[in-house]
Amino acid sequence: MLPALFGSSVAQVNLLIDTLLASFLVTGSVSWLYYSDRLVEFPLGLFGVALGTVILPNLSRHHAAASPERFSQTLDWGLRWTLLIGLPATVALTILAGPILSALFQYGKFGPEDVRMAARSLMALSLGLLAFMLVKVLAPGFYARQDTRTPVRYGLIAMGANTAMTLILIWPLAHAGLALSTSLASFLNAGMLLRGLHRNGVYRPARGWPRFLWQVGAANLAMGLLLWFGAGDLAGWIQASAKVRLWRLCGLVTAGGAAYLLAVLAVGLRPRHLLLRHE
Repeated sequence: MLPALFGSSVAQVNLLIDTLLASFLVTGSVSWLYYSDRLVEFPLGLFGVALGTVILPNLSRHHAAASPERFSQTLDWGLRWTLLIGLPATVALTILAGPILSALFQYGKFGPEDVRMAARSLMALSLGLLAFMLVKVLAPGFYARQDTRTPVRYGLIAMGANTAMTLILIWPLAHAGLALSTSLASFLNAGMLLRGLHRNGVYRPARGWPRFLWQVGAANLAMGLLLWFGAGDLAGWIQASAKVRLWRLCGLVTAGGAAYLLAVLAVGLRPRHLLLRHE
């Protein structure tokens, strides 16, 4: 259990290290990172952990039944859903970092400057959201085969890379550099997990990935443009009343979600294309 726990929680360990280092920076750095982490953890816990929980028993069953083809199909299904959900969450959190922080937390002692500074770390941390989710889906590919050592080894490499990048990025970017190093280290971890599964012949990408990537990319571009123009300048959010900020954010989130759903349907993706058919 302990190796599996560590292998799936490398990003959280890196964030803990970042928080410790942030305590040596200017006052407020720890809080800015904390609020950023809370917002990133919401889609990660809601979707990333759920996907990992769903596929693990299926992967274990296929491994026990000596069915490598279905094992690979289940991993492929998990990866497609991760991109379908994780990429728009990444785009939305990155574009709406300032508006979200302003609408939810700009009260009392959390002032305009805190919004601006926390937005920097939220944007940097949001860039790694997709990687955080990928790790939750890819690591079970090893655990289902009773291989807990490989994710730990990759996790240690990612932690070492995070430490090195932190020492480099903390100087020009301060607390945002800590968040960015964690995001980059998570992509390294996810990349090693994917490469390990593919190299060992455990995961073989199914047909249709180029088309799927184009479809998801086009849908995210449509949503991103709408959110970009709809969000406007951060100064307008900071100067608005709390009620206006909250209603405006709700409208943007609703419009962005609707735009993404319509764009996904417009490019040809249908629910039936994402069913786990071998179940």
